Amino acid sequence: MSFRRALLTAFALCTAASAPTRAQDARLIEAGYEITFAGFTGFHIDFTGRFVGNSYDAQSHAFKEGTMKALTMHYEGRNRAWGTYLPSGALPAGGSLSIVVGDKARTWAVQYGPGGTLQEQFNPEWKPAPKSVIPEDKKRGSLDPLTSVLFAGMAGDAVCDRTLPTNDGQRRIDVILKKVGSEPASASGVAGAQGDVLICEIYTKRVAGEFFDEQSEAETERERPIRIWLARMDDTSFRYPIKLEAKTWLGTIRGRVLYFRSTLGR
Repeated sequence: MSFRRALLTAFALCTAASAPTRAQDARLIEAGYEITFAGFTGFHIDFTGRFVGNSYDAQSHAFKEGTMKALTMHYEGRNRAWGTYLPSGALPAGGSLSIVVGDKARTWAVQYGPGGTLQEQFNPEWKPAPKSVIPEDKKRGSLDPLTSVLFAGMAGDAVCDRTLPTNDGQRRIDVILKKVGSEPASASGVAGAQGDVLICEIYTKRVAGEFFDEQSEAETERERPIRIWLARMDDTSFRYPIKLEAKTWLGTIRGRVLYFRSTLGR
């Protein structure tokens, strides 16, 4: 897997929240993650999720730190997702994404409508080349990165063996999860993990949009997956990402949870 794609996928996966166990519950989820590259500190991700009744509102903030901050271009990303939680899973209402790379910033806001339709707002206006336009049929049913992770995570033990149609406003990517095993929580090395831990492999597939490098068929065939560990961390059925690993031609990217708090009545 390419270094850039592994990092972007890691950002999306290390942000998630659970749902209240009953409609009248209010719950606040707070979590922090670190992502390292070749042993050096690279990125930090903070996450908060608020659930009141059947509604959810979640936010993530990813930014560089340590060696990568000192030696590479500035990066900061924020993603917000909101909607309703039903017994059948998440019913997303909208999402927003703000990304700063170097001195260039862009925002994308989306509202989800009937039949998977999207109403989008771009700032600045996005004017892609004809080959980079995302067709309407490819947009339909796609979700911003944080919403797609929430959508899967609310499935609990069924989080793996599914395809997440993700969209960041300029790129449509399928994130494909496949369960490859499980292990006792005690073997994960993560304090607070409960029961068994699911181990999934994640592949990505480009669908449409603006990409910065061409992908050859040979590259796709030899792509290495991201491996992610998902555990229960509170009294809900939700599976939280607790660590991940992605091997790239530049080295290994690793992610781990730094802290986790689940508080009722907030």
